Amino acid sequence: MISVIIPALNESATIASVVRFARRSPGVTQVIVVDDGSIDGTAEQARAAGAEVMTSSLLGKGASMRDGLRRAVEPIVVYLDGDLRGLSDEAIPLLTGPLLRNEADFVKACFSRSGGRVTTLTARPLLSCFFPEVAHLDQPLGGIIAVRRDLLEQLTFESDYGVDVGLVIDAVMAGARLAEVDIGRIEHDSQPLDALRPMAFQVASVILDRAARHGRLRGSAVVSARVGDRLARAELHQAGKPVIVPWRRLALFDMDGTLLQGRVVVELARRCRKEAQLRRLLDSPTLPPEVRTRQIAALFRGVPYAVFEQVALEMPLHPGAAETVVELRRRGYCVGIVTDSYAVVAEIVRRRVFADFCVGHLLHFQHLSCRGRITMAPLMEHDGGCSVHRLCKLNVLRHLVGVEGPAADGLIAVGDSDNDVCLLQAAELSFAFQPKSDSAAKAARFVIHEDLRELLRLAEPVLPAHAAPADAPWADAPIVRQIA
Repeated sequence: MISVIIPALNESATIASVVRFARRSPGVTQVIVVDDGSIDGTAEQARAAGAEVMTSSLLGKGASMRDGLRRAVEPIVVYLDGDLRGLSDEAIPLLTGPLLRNEADFVKACFSRSGGRVTTLTARPLLSCFFPEVAHLDQPLGGIIAVRRDLLEQLTFESDYGVDVGLVIDAVMAGARLAEVDIGRIEHDSQPLDALRPMAFQVASVILDRAARHGRLRGSAVVSARVGDRLARAELHQAGKPVIVPWRRLALFDMDGTLLQGRVVVELARRCRKEAQLRRLLDSPTLPPEVRTRQIAALFRGVPYAVFEQVALEMPLHPGAAETVVELRRRGYCVGIVTDSYAVVAEIVRRRVFADFCVGHLLHFQHLSCRGRITMAPLMEHDGGCSVHRLCKLNVLRHLVGVEGPAADGLIAVGDSDNDVCLLQAAELSFAFQPKSDSAAKAARFVIHEDLRELLRLAEPVLPAHAAPADAPWADAPIVRQIA
């Protein structure tokens, strides 16, 4: 009768108790935990407690909620958070009661805790302005809900912190009956202040986006701002300060041909019907690499942002890509993607494989369309870096860990082409995955041909046994943070 879905990221301390709570609740026949690339044993704890466990297709709560819905089989779906404590045994019956009595289609939980800072300062004022029909909710951003599955299947799941308020607005605007039920007092982890800025922005942008869709706000400025925010999260600004990874172990992966099957620019050209123009640029042996990169970017002038997003989401990953990244993070590595392609794509791929950060070239967008201009990744330049290339992935390493570099056993590099050679040579533990050139194969210590998980077997003698702490600073960081 009831499917319970629990999105979870590094919730090993509480996930088992939440699963057991859900399983013993009357009417619950299915409990699904959607793991968001946890490195602290969350998935194992959930499975041992009796949940169906699946891995999210994309980093972010909204994607996990959507993936869980696709697995759900019952007509009523309940979403719980993985960090809940102190739940009353009556919580799920109270939450699903209005649905079972046919009094509501969408039920939100409220509980004995005042609205959070983002709710008070961002969500509630905007809802009062644009959607007064839901402004009365005590906790509009709360993730504990019960909804008819057929209604959920019609709604849009945002990929970020705006997912919960977006579902509420979409449901009400679709004519669904909304109810709010008090489920008592619970304990819930709160976010530190520095984590609230992106949360507030994403919540505000979803509310304003829905207001624009329903004629309560005109123009495309809100959508443009949301795209700008996503692009900003893929950039690394130095501001004259060294950027250093406060981590003893670092793993850097190439993207095209290594994590992804194929090259992003080739797939973009195919979708834009510019394959012949791209081929002429790629086949020109005398064209300097930086000039070629700028001319390729110019090919995509006018291409909508949505096309870049679709390519990033739809290009297939190589077998074992996400599993290898997650396991390295579990072993205490900070994992980054360093690519000669575009940061706007790399940021989405980062989330698909659950990596910690990405570095790529920065395409310029205006009014949701590519301007055909590019800023080369600042971290690919370094005065004390590569002696052969002005722009080089080795320079990214120098920025991240300093000129001296990490301990020999603390650096892993994975690539496939000539652009990766300098980085592969610098790493004691380097891997050429399906190498496209003899130079890449010779530069690496190991060559892998089939599955990226082979890296884990080959590196096992030097990989640390202990997982990184659940509260590691890279747990959900889209960029490398700056160290003053």
